[in-house]
Amino acid sequence: MFNSIEVLRMAHGMASHAAERQTLIARNIANADTPEYRALDMTSFADGYQAAANAGLHNTSGRHLRALNDAPITKTEVFAIEGGASPNGNTVSLEFEMMKSAETMAQHQMAQAVYKSALNILRQSISG
Repeated sequence: MFNSIEVLRMAHGMASHAAERQTLIARNIANADTPEYRALDMTSFADGYQAAANAGLHNTSGRHLRALNDAPITKTEVFAIEGGASPNGNTVSLEFEMMKSAETMAQHQMAQAVYKSALNILRQSISG
């Protein structure tokens, strides 16, 4: 039932995206001293959400019902970060990774806040 409510699907997708990105950040930090390691990142949630929306079915009339499907909420791509490499060929910048980690934590907290607010609204509407 709750999978058909778009705001809850979006909050779940945002939290999942933050978890995946945090995993990449942790992997980058763990390989900070590995020679020739290329730092990885992924597309932003907003870009992935828009790409998934553009790839799905479109309503061409206001009278059409929206298709409810189990398609992923986002299309994310993992890519290597190019840039200044250290003498051993590693592209991990610990400062940049820490900034990305803070951004990802804020994204996850926002997803939790949206989810909590939506559940409070549902509770209030059910209880009257």
